[in-house]
Amino acid sequence: QKRRRAATARRQHLKSAMLQLAATEIEKEAAAKEVEKQNYLAEHCPPLSLPGSMQELQELCKKLHAKIESVDEERYDTEVKLQKTTKELEDLSQKLFDLRGKFKRPPLRRVRMSADAMLRALLGSKHKVCMDLRANLKQVKKEDTEKEKDLRDVGDWRKNIEEKSGMEGRKKMFEAGE
Repeated sequence: QKRRRAATARRQHLKSAMLQLAATEIEKEAAAKEVEKQNYLAEHCPPLSLPGSMQELQELCKKLHAKIESVDEERYDTEVKLQKTTKELEDLSQKLFDLRGKFKRPPLRRVRMSADAMLRALLGSKHKVCMDLRANLKQVKKEDTEKEKDLRDVGDWRKNIEEKSGMEGRKKMFEAGE
């Protein structure tokens, strides 16, 4: 029991020492941040000198408003960029999640099997099915070839155009119209 008490006392002492070190580190960081802030303000913000006349005060206010507007525009632009990038990140993370969630498909193997064997495998050995694919094909009749011959006999369209071209062709067309 003495050992247990000594061990717990040691642990508690180490914990308190760590907490004290952490507290001092936090105080140092806060002081460093304050110094850094003061240096930044001294560098970027000149000391304020208020002019005596009303007109000079108005000019100073106009300059300050112009600076505020430019800073607001920059802030708005950065907010829009931030929103755009966060939206892209969300879309990409959703796509990644969707891709991870899909199951891997096993590779399919080719099986050489005739149509009859496939039907036997599906329907069972009780049903004897013979599949003759050629029996179901339609027959084509030869009557269509006569129509094609008639179309060929009409003539070549180039000959008709050559006959109608020039003055003689127009004369023929004019005589035919009378």
